[in-house]
Amino acid sequence: MTTPENFYQDFAREWVTAWNSHNLNVIMSHYADAIEFYSPLIVKLNINPEGRITDKQTLKEYFTKGLAAYPDLEFKLHHVLVGHGSVVLFYESVNNTMSAEFMQLTAEGKITAVRAHYSGK
Repeated sequence: MTTPENFYQDFAREWVTAWNSHNLNVIMSHYADAIEFYSPLIVKLNINPEGRITDKQTLKEYFTKGLAAYPDLEFKLHHVLVGHGSVVLFYESVNNTMSAEFMQLTAEGKITAVRAHYSGK
């Protein structure tokens, strides 16, 4: 039987592998249709001045723009912090910046809410 700790550890590894593959369909498979996603990069990439996305199609457009803007993107997972129905992934991102993402997940492991945080490098 998979423990909650193992569930989130497996999820984190799969999520990072998806991003490192740059395969948009695999990346998108981790997200639920109903999504609430906040990130300062949403503003930086001119998706939405509020830094918020609330539908999967706009999220896909955002990720498409992000992958194009950062063709060398590679995540290195450092820590997985487990909550109740949620996880925080702490990882190294583009240009050695540190990132942390709070993710709320369904029981099936689909992401329904994200709060992304980045270091100021």
